[in-house]
Amino acid sequence: MGMSAGGGGAKAVPYINVTPLIDVLLVLLIIFMVVTPLKPKRFKTLIPEQQQNTPADATPSKLTLRVDIMKDNKLQLNGEEIGSIDNTSRLSATLSDVLRKREEQRVTKFGTDIIEKTVFIKAPESFKYGEVVRVIDAVKGAGATPVGLQVDALEP
Repeated sequence: MGMSAGGGGAKAVPYINVTPLIDVLLVLLIIFMVVTPLKPKRFKTLIPEQQQNTPADATPSKLTLRVDIMKDNKLQLNGEEIGSIDNTSRLSATLSDVLRKREEQRVTKFGTDIIEKTVFIKAPESFKYGEVVRVIDAVKGAGATPVGLQVDALEP
């Protein structure tokens, strides 16, 4: 901060030297101009393709894995009882075996290996979030990716 004393007996008038402030502002402007192109511009989203000519009584593919959480805390893997919410070790072991077998039977499509590891988890809306997360952790731990969620309200 400087002071200016004009001639005569006038009082000293303080003034602020803005040059350092402008220098800092320009440096910040340059930093933001350099960083802005580096930030992610979009997020990857997976949108299911609409299937055409699907029959009304279409049954799920043999590759579809679905874990049902029943109202009595029992777990079912494609209709077969496979444990409970409190003990998900049997579910994890069975899913690991299924996914390991699928890795051995790779399908080559468009020049890349395709391994179907998608698992859908269906739970009633009334279940607590923590109980469903416990099942999701078991399914992810078995190697499934991605994991889809379904609720009873979506059924026709």
